[in-house]
Amino acid sequence: MLLTGKHSGHAYVRDNRNPKGLDAIKAQYQWEFPGQYPLPPEETTLAEALHDQGYATGAMGKWGLGHFGTTGDPNRQGFDLFYGFNCQVHAHNHYPRFLWRNGTKETLPGNDRTLYGETFSQDRFIEEAIGFIDAHRQDPFFLFMPFTIPHLSIQVPEWAVGWYDQTIEEEAYEHKGYLPHPKPRAGYAAMVTYLDYGVGLIMNKLRSLGLEEETLVIFTSDNGSLFENLPLRSNKGYLYEGGIRVPWIMRWPGEIEAGKTSSLPVISSDLFPTLRDVAGWELSETDPLDGESLKGWILGEIPLKRNALYFHYPNYAFHKNNRLGSAIRKGHHKLIHFYDDDSLELYDLEKDLAESKDLSASSPELARALKLELDQWRQRTRAIAPTRVALP
Repeated sequence: MLLTGKHSGHAYVRDNRNPKGLDAIKAQYQWEFPGQYPLPPEETTLAEALHDQGYATGAMGKWGLGHFGTTGDPNRQGFDLFYGFNCQVHAHNHYPRFLWRNGTKETLPGNDRTLYGETFSQDRFIEEAIGFIDAHRQDPFFLFMPFTIPHLSIQVPEWAVGWYDQTIEEEAYEHKGYLPHPKPRAGYAAMVTYLDYGVGLIMNKLRSLGLEEETLVIFTSDNGSLFENLPLRSNKGYLYEGGIRVPWIMRWPGEIEAGKTSSLPVISSDLFPTLRDVAGWELSETDPLDGESLKGWILGEIPLKRNALYFHYPNYAFHKNNRLGSAIRKGHHKLIHFYDDDSLELYDLEKDLAESKDLSASSPELARALKLELDQWRQRTRAIAPTRVALP
């Protein structure tokens, strides 16, 4: 959604599957990790659009939209430079044996995918990002930084754990399938602080080069927290607010008022049209993107046209007890439709951010009206039922 500007009813990649039938490409590039389902060549990414506008394009961090040699190869999807993990499974350890520089493996001596190593991947991402900014200080550039922290496994340089290991009460590590950490709470808190530190280095670089007022910086996330994030209900993979409500912070000195806040709901698919608009690409009424440009709203000139947001989870069951479904957010109300039993849940997010009181029984007319709008949206987008897409 973020890179193609399409909502989850239209997006081509709708879950975290690993591709099959790519043995020849895997052998050619010596993949050690599977990569994820590749974007097809007909998809246009934000990087491609900006590259066509003369922007230098770079990405540092995690890519999960196709391994090298496939149609989803980041170099085939608009990026001049990609540096990092080209597989979500590879990214589950932050002291990897290697990272990818475009289609070439770059070995990291002293790392063996244990709890600690000589080279923390986050440090390399920041170094590469700063180098990219330096190299293109005279050019228009688009820098995409899909950082991998905070994310399991819980890993951060041992000295950084010392920031919190005397102040945070610990508990046993219970998450299965990832490398355990002896001090998981302190380790996780240190990862969050380390991310903040890295973002600060990027901001300092822009400031030192005099690029602050020429650069729009956006900080957001692709999903809600993996862990409990009170007062929000549930977490990553759910249609409740804990799964879909994320930070969205923008900084553009001279254009965006410092300290300004808004409760207006926006969505990841808005990023593509917004940045394309900021870059000077005139939008048309027939634009194929599902998101809406936020530029006019950001600058206080134009209100948004849409009156609702939609969420569609046709395949992605991150948790064993998760229920697939769709949701509509209109005003301060949100309706969730679950596929397994055709049930509805209705919440007033203005009064009940924790989604603790289901209003579907007490407000049946509102529930029916929102369900009708959700059905019509799914009909228009052909996103009616859970479905699997075919490998290109």
